[in-house]
Amino acid sequence: MSDSSPLPPVRLLPEAELARQALATPLLARAARLARWAGPDTRVGAGGELVEEQLPAAAEALGLTGQDADGDDAAALASEAWRIALDAGLVEIVDEEQGTVAAGEDLALLTSGGPQDVLGIWLTALESALADASVPDLDGIVDAMEAGERIDFAELDWDPDAEADFLDGVLGNLYLLTVSEEGPGDGPVPLPALAASMIVPDDMGEPTNDVLEQVSDAMMRLDDQFRVLEPVGLVEYQPVDEALMTDAEEAVADGGTGAPVVDETDVTRYGMVRLTPLGLYGMRARLRDAGVVTPSVGDLVDKGADVLLDGTGGFPPAAAQAETEQWLARREPLDAARELLAAARGADPGAPLRRLRCQQALSLVGAVTESALREVLDDAELGGLARVWLTERGATDVPAPSQDMVFWLTIDTVAAQLAAEGNSAELRALVEGLAQQHGGFFAAAWRVEHPATPDVLEAMGRIHPDKRVAKEARKAAFKARSQRGD
Repeated sequence: MSDSSPLPPVRLLPEAELARQALATPLLARAARLARWAGPDTRVGAGGELVEEQLPAAAEALGLTGQDADGDDAAALASEAWRIALDAGLVEIVDEEQGTVAAGEDLALLTSGGPQDVLGIWLTALESALADASVPDLDGIVDAMEAGERIDFAELDWDPDAEADFLDGVLGNLYLLTVSEEGPGDGPVPLPALAASMIVPDDMGEPTNDVLEQVSDAMMRLDDQFRVLEPVGLVEYQPVDEALMTDAEEAVADGGTGAPVVDETDVTRYGMVRLTPLGLYGMRARLRDAGVVTPSVGDLVDKGADVLLDGTGGFPPAAAQAETEQWLARREPLDAARELLAAARGADPGAPLRRLRCQQALSLVGAVTESALREVLDDAELGGLARVWLTERGATDVPAPSQDMVFWLTIDTVAAQLAAEGNSAELRALVEGLAQQHGGFFAAAWRVEHPATPDVLEAMGRIHPDKRVAKEARKAAFKARSQRGD
C-alpha cells in the first residue's frame, strides 16, 4: 500500500500510555507470561513450536481452561501465545537439536525498556497476528486429513499475497475513516460498510446480486480476521450475530445466494469494528513503512512558523487548530505572533493559504499580541489581515484600509479558500456575496496586483451560478492575464 498524498493527521496518545496499553493486550501479556514460564525443561519442535505434551502445562501457566468465547481451546491459545513470544524475541531457541529454549533478550525490555522498546515488541506481535489473520480457517482441513480424506489443495482458492493485500486494504480504509473529520472518528464502523468499501465500485448505483454476495463473503472473512486481531489490541470488535450466519446457511440450502440483506435499523448485528488508540498507532507505523505520508498532530510543535503554516495547509480545520494550539503553547504569545506574521509573507502560490492559516492561528492568541499586529499595518501583504484582527477585538485607532488593500485582501482570501477547500459551498457563498455587494467588483478586480488575480477571477467565473456574472468574471480574468502578458 503506497500513496504519495498525505492522509489527514492522526491524534495519538502519548507513547507511555500506548506502551501501557500494549502490555495489557491479551496476546502480548500471554506471550510474556509464557516466556517467563519457560525453563530448562521446556521443549520445542523443529519449527520452534511447543511440543504437544507441554501445551497443557503452558495453558495452565496462563490460567486457561476449556474454551474461550470464540471457541478456541486452551491449548490452541497457549500455542498461539508461544508463537508470538518466539516471533517477538521474548524467547529464543538455544539448541535446535535438543529443542531447548531460554528467555530472549527482548523479554527484559518489557519491564526495563522505554515506551518505544515496548511498542517495538508490540509491533512485531502485531505483524504475527496479521499473518495469522490472513490464513483461512484450516480446522476442517486438518480434521479431514486426520480422517484420511484426500485434500485437493488446488481447490482451496487461497492466495496468501492477495489475502494479505485485502486485509491491508480494509485496515487502510478503516484508518482513513478514523482520521477523517467527516468519518466516525472514535466510533465503530459497520462491517458491511467496510466490506463494501473494498468490493463495490465507487460509480456503481444499486449493487448487483453478485456484488452483494461478494460483500457477504468479505464480511464473513473479516469477521474471522477481526476476531484474531482483537486480542493483539489492534481493534475493538463486535462480531456478526451468529443467527445471521445460520440464516445465510439456510438460504444457501434453499438455493439462495447466502448474502444477507442488511437491516439498516439494526446494523450492529452485522458486526461493528473500530481501531483502538493503540491500533491507530500500529496502523500509522505500518502505513509509514509502506511509504504512505501519515502526519500526526504534534509533529510540527518544534518547527518554525513557516513549517507550521505550510504543514497545516492541507489539514482539515479541526486538526489544523489542534496542531496550532500545541505550537502556540510552547511559545510566548508576542514572539509567536511576530514569527507567524513574518512566515505569512510571500508571493508564491502557497502564500495565500499561509496567510489564512496565520489569521486562524492569530485568532487563538490574546490581546497581548496587539503590538505585533500594529507593526504590520502598513505592510502591503499583511495590513488587511492586521486590520481585521484588530477590529474584531475592538481595538481603537485602526486606520481604514485603502480600496486597493480591500481588493487585494479579497483576492488573497478567495485564493486561500480555493487552495484549502476547492469549490466548496462556503466559497460559492463568498463569491456570490462579493458580486452582489460590489456592483463594479470585476471592473476593478482585474487590476489588482496580486499573483493569483487571474486564477481567482477565472475560478469565480466557474463557480458563480449566474451566467451573466460568470461571464463578467471570465472577461475580467482575461483582462488580468493580458495585463500581465500571460
